[in-house]
Amino acid sequence: MTVIGILGILAAFVLLIYMIMKGVNIFLTAFLCVVVVAVTGQIGLYEAFKVDYMTGFADFFKANFLIFLTGTLLGKAMDVTGAAKGIAKLIVRILGDNLAFISVPLACGILCFGGVSAFVCSFAVFPIALQVFRAADLPRNYIPAALCFGCSTFAMVAPGAPQIHNTIPAATFETPISAGLVNGALSCGVMLIMGIVWLNIMLKKQKAAGAHFVPKPMDDFGSHEEQTPNGLLTLVPLIVCICLINIKINGAPIAPVEVGVLAGAVLTILLFHRYIDTKQIPEFFMEGCKTSITSITNTCAVVGFGTVVSHSAVFNDILNAMLNIPGPKLLGLCIGTTVIAGICGSASGGLGIACPLLGPAYVAQGVLPAVAHRVMSLSSAALDSLPHNGYIVTVTNGLCNETHKDAYMPIFKLTVVTPFIGSLVGVLLFTLFPMLP
Repeated sequence: MTVIGILGILAAFVLLIYMIMKGVNIFLTAFLCVVVVAVTGQIGLYEAFKVDYMTGFADFFKANFLIFLTGTLLGKAMDVTGAAKGIAKLIVRILGDNLAFISVPLACGILCFGGVSAFVCSFAVFPIALQVFRAADLPRNYIPAALCFGCSTFAMVAPGAPQIHNTIPAATFETPISAGLVNGALSCGVMLIMGIVWLNIMLKKQKAAGAHFVPKPMDDFGSHEEQTPNGLLTLVPLIVCICLINIKINGAPIAPVEVGVLAGAVLTILLFHRYIDTKQIPEFFMEGCKTSITSITNTCAVVGFGTVVSHSAVFNDILNAMLNIPGPKLLGLCIGTTVIAGICGSASGGLGIACPLLGPAYVAQGVLPAVAHRVMSLSSAALDSLPHNGYIVTVTNGLCNETHKDAYMPIFKLTVVTPFIGSLVGVLLFTLFPMLP
């Protein structure tokens, strides 16, 4: 039965990826995959759904809904007030249109590190990216790579960032979101520098081959001139948010992550209310609630599937294989987390499965909780960006109107290869200097 169980899990994962890439509803996909795992893994179907699946689904929802909600509300506030675009335009003014390959990912990174969701960051910065890529005559099909790199790599998993990729391991290991600060920051710095240099090389190569900016019929170049809040002032809510959740008094943060992020959203509305119709604030709130519920339940659907997998008869054999990957323990933790995130097509979904399953096992083997937190967070940002990732599909096809054929290869280099190398740097640093703060 061991072979059948393992083959069943592999078949379920292949089915999961295939159906997601085909655009099949995530719940239908998860349910069918649960059936495959249950039948081959010696789990009763009713027990698999009623007990295992719903336990994983509900536990993840309970632990993470408020951070999804407050993060969405902050992003919505930054979006509707124009504050997000104000930050993007500030970065562009500082660096200039000729440095579009730096200004776009940096603008996304600042927003993402401040707690704004990756989707909102991309939609806010895209109009600015169109302007600067056109001004510098850079190939348009590289805009998705610049956006995705800024939103889903170095800033998303950086120590102190109020993102779900920090709060999930923080809840598992009872660590602050700034865990592994020094080595984590250095690893994210490697991602940032490597990604910028690589993007520059790719763009220069394209220019040398005769590539130019070719606009599409739906491109709107007038939005760059719209009135937005002062760029420096728009940073205030993000700075307040980061300070509230990272500065400690008597050993505890000033505010929990959810409270700090909500404070950033409220402050954004208070500072920039003149840029919106205040009567529409309840409508914005309801839209944020709907978006957050959709986002978290989609993630819960995958996490519930992972919980069923963890209760199959052969899962302990798979777990032991991951725990005994040759080399440093942290390398095994890195690979295990990366693979699970890749299978799920989601960094947060992968962490939701990997943290409670792999994390305690590695801590029991002597890995420090703060080290496990940061290594798993860094590692979640690599294979999650495979072609079936929902964010990649939305930004590439929906927002930028590019095809995977034209745009995915630079995305792969910047959001899969670059963060994977950054996570390996993290493994090396934590292996050599595990006691650094």
